[in-house]
Formats: sequence, structure tokens, C-alpha cells
Amino acid sequence: MDTQALEELRVLGVEIISRPELTKETLPAALDGIGILVVRSTEVTARAIEAGRHLNLIVRAGAGVNTIDVAAASARGVYVANCPGKNAIAVAELTMGLVVALDRRIVDATIDLRAGKWEKTRYAQAEGLYGRRIGVAGLGAIGREVLHRARAFGLEPYAWSRSLSSNKAQRLDVGFARTLEELAARSHVFTIHLPLDSRTRGIVNRNVLDALPDGAIVVNTARSEVMDYEALEVAIAKKGLRVGLDVFPNEPDRGTGTFEPRVLGRGLVYGTPHIGASTEQAQRAIAMETARIIRAFMTEETVPNVVNICATSPARYVVVIRMLDKVGVLANTLSVLKRHGINIEEISNTVFDGALATCTKMRVSGRPGDACLKEIAAFDEVLHVDVVSLPNLA
Repeated sequence: MDTQALEELRVLGVEIISRPELTKETLPAALDGIGILVVRSTEVTARAIEAGRHLNLIVRAGAGVNTIDVAAASARGVYVANCPGKNAIAVAELTMGLVVALDRRIVDATIDLRAGKWEKTRYAQAEGLYGRRIGVAGLGAIGREVLHRARAFGLEPYAWSRSLSSNKAQRLDVGFARTLEELAARSHVFTIHLPLDSRTRGIVNRNVLDALPDGAIVVNTARSEVMDYEALEVAIAKKGLRVGLDVFPNEPDRGTGTFEPRVLGRGLVYGTPHIGASTEQAQRAIAMETARIIRAFMTEETVPNVVNICATSPARYVVVIRMLDKVGVLANTLSVLKRHGINIEEISNTVFDGALATCTKMRVSGRPGDACLKEIAAFDEVLHVDVVSLPNLA
């Protein structure tokens, strides 16, 4: 990534160490003394997080966090944040480039021309895109950018997303598909822009691919794991699909190397080496967002785009204590709660004008008993103590 945007962080006392050569295997040994880790596609395993004893924050300089063991980070109290939407335009541009290239067979025509072959008759048989239907699987930032560009080509848009309803589709002026199979059946062009998680892994399966019309264009610039590539190979032969891929199973974890994906030899299949987000514009945008996240973490005590914070607190009660602003008052209160087995999930403290009194709110998982509350109220510095029930939003 472009580290120039991070240089401004030096004024905050941040020492910037750039180690792009690190891999999944070598990363753990490099994390001694590191407080903030920024990665592009390098996998961050539980072993790496365990080795990074000083880690406070991991920033994925990109959209997805599937390459980071988020559960392991959460278990050690390490924030994980990402940069959603910053590479959306770059990926959408590559998606449309693959669609046009497949329709006009640009790659094959170029290869023939370089070999001295003039095959105008052969390559003049393209169907064209205007008036045909495009199905967009996933309506996140990338999917919406693809829709915007598809309309410019005169494609009729349809979409499927877990969060997409018929009413929302109507507001977006996009055709609504109730299932992924239904979307595929309507699509002359089928593009995939789904994040990788437990619900989307392998979601573009044999049933979805079999629903596509013969000769359809299929583009995957999302994650290889969302698609069944063995089923794709069968569908290419069976239905004459034209396929554009930016992601592949078992990709090399380095920028250069040897790689021979089997699917490229199965028909009209074009491929790029996972470069969807790799434009200079996207890299600058991601670097600027990374810097913003780190700056906020260090100066505002917040983490923009954090992905591993509980959406719903396990706390069920709030202990509200008004007390004098003196040394040891809060410590005494916490000691009492500990002795009564009350676990504090969240705590906030407000100091009033003059710094004579404070109001402390502690969200706790269990209701303190009367004996616990009386013990707290007995401290001379405690002005009032109360317990408020929280609504159960689970």
C-alpha cells in the first residue's frame, strides 16, 4: 500500500515500519513490540495475534477481514478495523472491463493480432451489451458502483442481496430477485460482489450456475471462496459460459510467482491476478482511511470501522452512582462489586462543574443485591446509588 499517507502520523510519535515481504508464516516473529498492525492481504493468524503481545489495533487496508482471525483478536481485546468502500470504484471498473472484454473477446483478438493473424470475421460476431440483463449479487459499495456503470452501458439491472427487499429494490430502480438462483436465471451478465463469511462461503454453487442462460457472462471479482470453482468448470463446458475471474483458489501469497489455475483452460475464461482494488486512486484512498483510523484511535479514543465490538452489550442492568470526586471512591466501589461477583461490562464517568462530584454508570451483567448496594452506599463519599434495568434487545 501507499505508505505516504501514514507519514503524517509521525507527529503523533508513531514509528512506521514497512515490511511488505512478511507472510503468514513470518509475520508472528515480526510483531514483538508492535502496537498497531496494518495489512493488505497478508493473513493474520491466531498465532500472530498471540505473538503480538503489545498489539492494540489491526487495520485491514481493504474491505474484507476474512484474512484476519477476528475471533482470536477479540479474545485478546485487540480492535480490528477495515476500510470499506474505498476500493469500490476500482473493483467496479475492473468488473465492467472484464464484461466488455468477454463480450468482444478483446484478449483473444489481441493475442491473434500479436501473432500476425487478422481474424476480423471471427471477432465481429459479438452479441453486444445494450438492452441485455445484468444480475448483481451483493449490493454493498462495489455492487452499487457496478450498477451505476452498468446503466451507462444500457444494461437492465437486477440484484440480489440478503438485505434487499422488494421495496428497497424499487427505490433503487433495480429488478428484485428473491433468491440467487432467480437472479442467475434472469442474467445475461452475472457479477458477484459478496463478502466472504460463513453464510456466503460456496453460495454460488451448482444450482446457481445451472440456472444461468446458455452463453451467459459470469464475473467474480469478490472472493474465490464464495464460488464453487469445480461446478464452474462443469458449467463452462455444459452451458458455454464466458467467465472473467480476478480471484482464484489457492492464490500465491506473494506479488510475483508461478500460478496455473486450471479453470483458465476450460473455455472462454479471462483472468487477472487479484488486482481489483489495485489502482493508484484506490491505494491512496485506502491509505488515507488507514491513517484516519489510526489517528482517531490515538487522539480520540475511538476506532472508526471497527468490526469486532459487540453490537448488543451482554449487560442487563446499570448501576448509577453519584459520588464525590475524590481518590479511591470508584476503586472502593469496584472492590465491593467484585466481592459480590458482579461483572462490569461497560463503565463511563461524568465530572460535573467544579470537579466536586461525578456520576458513574456501570453496565453490569447481573443485578446487585440489596446487601451489595447498602455496602456501596455506606461509603461517606457516595451521594446516591441506584440500579436501572436495561431493555433486553437480544
